Amino acid sequence: MEYEERTIASKEIYKGKIIKVRYDEVIIPAGKKSGREIVEHPGGVTIIAVTDDKKILLVEQYRKAPEENLLELPAGKLEEEEEPVICAERELLEETGYQAGKIEYLFSFYTTPGYSNELLHLYYATDLKGAEASPDEDEVISVHYLKKEDILLFINTGKIKDSKTIIGLLYYLAGDWDV
Repeated sequence: MEYEERTIASKEIYKGKIIKVRYDEVIIPAGKKSGREIVEHPGGVTIIAVTDDKKILLVEQYRKAPEENLLELPAGKLEEEEEPVICAERELLEETGYQAGKIEYLFSFYTTPGYSNELLHLYYATDLKGAEASPDEDEVISVHYLKKEDILLFINTGKIKDSKTIIGLLYYLAGDWDV
């Protein structure tokens, strides 16, 4: 069975600093016309950063869309033409004040493919050295440390609600990182 939808027309609806929104008219596999609203995003990174004493770095910040403070893995948006690993190193330092002695690419995933092309690249950072955090001028961030044994508790009780953080933490739980 063919699953691909063929675009027959595309119109930009909105262009902001971070995202663009377009409307695509498509022909679906059944041969009928349909419409798709697509959020275009440059992509980004998220980092599972683990201290020498096996604690995972989280950042807490207010997120306007859900109107609440969220605990998240350090993360950020790719700048134009920026390599994901460079973005991961930059965001880790900006948001937490730590530099990674070792940073390893794990995998990439779409955040919400039903309406967005945002692709996040997940990294694992260790051998952390402290520095001074320098968040963007419009960010107020505090750093938290999460023990591995508390991951499921934080997810199950709603202390962690962010999808990229849940994906990263569950991946961390499933791995054998102490080898």
